[in-house]
Formats: sequence, structure tokens, C-alpha cells
Amino acid sequence: TYGELATQVTRCAHGLLALGFQPNDVMALQLPNWKEFLILHLAATRIGVVSSLITPMSRDREVAHMLKLSDAKLWVIPDRFRGFDYRDMAARLRAELPALQHVMMVGEAGKSEIAWDSFISTAHPAREAPLPDANDVTEIVFTSGATGEPKGVMHTSNTIVAPQLALAASLQLRSDDVIHIASTIAHQTGFLNGVRLPIQLGATVVLQDVWNAEQMVEWIAQHRITVSSGSATFLLDLLRAKNLGECNLSSFRIFRCGGGPIPRALLIEARDKLPHVGIHCGWGQTENAVVTLTRIGAPDEKLLNTDGCAQPGMAVRVVDDTNQLLPPGTEGRLQCRGPFMFVGYIKQEALTRENFDNEWFDTGDLATLDAEGYVRITGRLKDIIIRGGENIPVKYVEDLLYEDPRVQDAAIVAMPDPRLGERACAFVICREGQTLDMVGVQNFLAARGVAKVYWPERLEIVDALPRTANGKIRKADLRGWLAAEKA
Repeated sequence: TYGELATQVTRCAHGLLALGFQPNDVMALQLPNWKEFLILHLAATRIGVVSSLITPMSRDREVAHMLKLSDAKLWVIPDRFRGFDYRDMAARLRAELPALQHVMMVGEAGKSEIAWDSFISTAHPAREAPLPDANDVTEIVFTSGATGEPKGVMHTSNTIVAPQLALAASLQLRSDDVIHIASTIAHQTGFLNGVRLPIQLGATVVLQDVWNAEQMVEWIAQHRITVSSGSATFLLDLLRAKNLGECNLSSFRIFRCGGGPIPRALLIEARDKLPHVGIHCGWGQTENAVVTLTRIGAPDEKLLNTDGCAQPGMAVRVVDDTNQLLPPGTEGRLQCRGPFMFVGYIKQEALTRENFDNEWFDTGDLATLDAEGYVRITGRLKDIIIRGGENIPVKYVEDLLYEDPRVQDAAIVAMPDPRLGERACAFVICREGQTLDMVGVQNFLAARGVAKVYWPERLEIVDALPRTANGKIRKADLRGWLAAEKA
């Protein structure tokens, strides 16, 4: 209950003060979707301590980079999760982290760690702390690291609260909603929707720490879940859940889909299998939350074919390489501005300045903007394949591959080529019981009228695709694999 949560948050805040925490000190949270994450984050927020989020899937090299970048004084980890021993990782890294004073363990702690159970059950002396300012940095969250080292994105209480107010208004969310989240709450999608949104609404939250579509279906019926969100991967798995037609899903009314390309075929399948659920597509980034979103009652043309329009308070525009506005329907660089925007990359002031044109943030995405203000993401600047001077519309071809009944998941990336510069390679996961070869892909695209120059020239059938913590396909890993093979 909220009363129980308040009691635990107060006790935790007093405990952090007893450890010597001061305003603007940093606490690193590397926990699964567990209640301890909420308690620690809210306690830190209450006394002006910054929460630095590290996904549970991160390992030694990435974790060390994040802890050093944030100068974290406290690192909170589970003892084990999904077969990985975090205590061993802490022992390996501790010597190279001079700013780190404490490691806290949720689970069985060793002699050198603080045991969470003992910490939260101890009545620490009550101490007052100065009230934090809403414009102080309260969160550091790391980008997926698709190119180079992960960057530490800094948010304030205002830049966290603002997008959730807009999201609640756009989707008509209420205090009696039951919100489900399976995306890790140590990443911005899960954090905003699984930690901050329920608190702001006074709603119920159901946290799923290990993704399983069949379990989600059961929980919708058991907990009367009304709202969920996640990448297209979560929606795809939900639609293919074996027990989808066996449980009462009448309470479920909204699935907000984002975090990467959303195939149109998937939206149509969702309409067919979950006709009473509104599937709302949106676009946003770690730096700016959900910037665009399709609206309740919008025409099918917008719901199925766009990534929504700007959320209240935000503005978007599409520009050319000289930052001149482009006419409606013309592809260009997507920029945005407004109260959701982060306040900088930690210890990277030059990089922060590089990404802004006055108040406009250069998102790195390519998009079109129609006359009604609806955005359609067409790709990433760094995701373009240029084959012999011809730009390959990656997302367009990927969307078509999703329409092939043999395809479960797909990603197209560039592979180096000495003559053409780049060629396209398709990585595909086949549906259960299905097979696919290069001739099959070519015949399918030919039947769809796709120009031959756009066809992938290599096919790799795989069992899984590398993903970020919020479900986005790590195309940099796929490109790296191809480049290493070529070398």
C-alpha cells in the first residue's frame, strides 16, 4: 500500500543520511523490477540524492564506466539474478572505483556489503535534510550505447514529472488504473512508466522482473491490469502467447508501443487479436521521454501509419542538413524541444552543446512530418545503408519482412562491401515450424513490388537478436559482427 511504502521510504531516507549522504551525492541502482528499487529511489529523491540507473543486464565493463562517470558513493545490487552473481562482479570492480564507499546487497550479503534487510529493518535516527529543488538533477540514466560508450543523461524532477503529466492526459489515465511494466525499471521506459507514473497517478503498479508473455496474460486476468507499455517485441510476444484466448482480458484497455520501429503488420494483428485494446504508438528517447504519441480517437490512418503527434508542451520539426524547415511529407532530421528535455550529458558539456541548435535538440532520427503534425520515424541517421550511392529505406523493408508469415522478427543492417561501400544483410528469426531462405525473401519482396536495389543481399537465420534493456535491437552489435567477420 502507499502507507506502507511511505513508512519504508522514510526509514530508508534516514538510513541514507546515517551513511553520510549529502544532497547531490549519487546512489547507483542496479536492481531488477523489485519493490526495493522504488523505496530506494523515492528515499533518495526525498533527501536530494541522485539516482543513477544501471540495468541488471549490464556487466563489468559497462558497469565500471557508469559508476566512474557518476562518481557513485553507493551501489545497490542483488546477490544473484537470472543466474548471474553480482557479488562476484562487485568484488572484481571495487578496487578501481575510488568514489565508491558502500555496496548494498538485496539478498544474501557478505561481510563487505550492507545487507538490505538489516538496513531497512533498522530504525535510524530521524534527521532533517534540505528540501531538493525541482530543477536539481535527480536522475542519471544511461543511453543504450548503440554507438560508443553509454552516455549519462541527466534529468531533474521537473523533466521527469512533465512527460508523465502529458502521457496521463493523452491516454486518459486515472488513479484506478492498474499499470503493468516488464521493461526494466533501470532504463528510462520502465522507470517512467513503472516507477514515476503510478506514483504521480496514485495508481497500482504490477512489476514483472523476468519477461514471460504467458505470465503477463495470467496477471492481466488476476490483477485486472488496464495499461501496459513496451517495445514492439513485448507486443509481439503477447500476441503470440499460447494462453491469450484462455484468460479474461476485459480489463486491459491500452498498450503503449515504442522504443523502436513498430511494424504495421503487428498493429493490424493486435487489432485482430485484442480488438478492445487501444494500441498507441509513440516516439521518444532517454533524453526526452515520450515526445510524440497517437491519440485516443485518432483516425486509423494516423493510428496505423504514424508515430503520433507532439505531446502537450513539446514541439517537433523536420529540417535539412542546414537546419532549414522542410515541407510536409519530406524526410529530414527530426528535432524537438520542450519541458521534457534532459539537462545535459554528465561530464560531457561539449557533446551536450553539439546536439542542440539553440533550444532544438537534434535527435539523430530521420522522419517526415505531415500537415496535421503527425510524425513518422523513417530511420536513424547512423542506420542508413548507402549502397552504391543509393539510400536503402531500412525500416520500409523491415516492415515488409514482418508481413511474411514465416518471419517472427527481423533486422536489416549494413555490411561492408569493397565495390558498393555497403550492402544490406537481413537477420531473421523464423516463426515456430517455419523456414526461410534467400530465394524465399527475394520472391516475397518481388511479390510486394519492392525495387530489387532494396532487397537484402545476405540472409542470416538466427535464434535471437541482441537487444538493449528496453527491447530495442542492438544493430551496432550486428554490424560489428559482420565487420569482424569481414576482417
